[in-house]
Amino acid sequence: MSTENRIPVLSAKSLVKHYGHIVALDEADLEVYPGEVLAVIGDNGAGKSSLIKVLSGAVIPDKGQVFLNDQPIHFTSPIDARRAGIETVYQNLAVAPALTIVENLFLGRELRRAGVLGSVFGLLDKKKMYAHAQEYMSDLKFRISSVSQTVETLSGGQAQGVAVARSAAFASKVVIMDEPMAALGVKESGMVIDLIQKIRERGLAIILISHNMPHVWELADRIHIQRLGRRVALIKPHEYTMSDGVAIMTGAKQIAPLV
Repeated sequence: MSTENRIPVLSAKSLVKHYGHIVALDEADLEVYPGEVLAVIGDNGAGKSSLIKVLSGAVIPDKGQVFLNDQPIHFTSPIDARRAGIETVYQNLAVAPALTIVENLFLGRELRRAGVLGSVFGLLDKKKMYAHAQEYMSDLKFRISSVSQTVETLSGGQAQGVAVARSAAFASKVVIMDEPMAALGVKESGMVIDLIQKIRERGLAIILISHNMPHVWELADRIHIQRLGRRVALIKPHEYTMSDGVAIMTGAKQIAPLV
């Protein structure tokens, strides 16, 4: 995927973050474009988590700037990022098992009924939420019996799929995925991979943080390699092998930092 003359939907320039004497981010950069999967890889302590926390509004950097559609933006909380169209999926299955798929999709963003029933009495528009949930799951070709079933009746892959679908439903710009398949088996990971590919087809940008190199090389359009708090390389998976990526990640191999 060519990025020439295109404006990144989300980018970061020269991010710096210190935790006492520890330098988590050291002039870190990142750009992700609409309709692409940008994988972020790096060894433990490379600053991946800090980078993603800044982009998702969970951490405020000491220095540097985040841009949305090439315009500077300041996040003070994850709510700010969500309002800007950025959603995050975590590896720890951030769903409520006892609630239904519909209730999980709209958790914290429930739709109220029109008029005084919603504004005064706080009644939920369950019919509309059910219809929207069916539409979301149908668009993603999510295989379930009913959106009314509880999440605890789903497999691990399906449950993570609900978290992915929730992010895809509300994201208008970027979906950030932090090790979304780390706790899943091969079959269940395949379900989430299918969802990621469908989300990309809808034109959303995806930032995928993963230690699973086969998943990275299967899904990514570009691979951002992080080491010692900064980006050391940006490669395309069809031009470099997984072994090359690991060597760059560990410092055993060096290349020009950008492609």
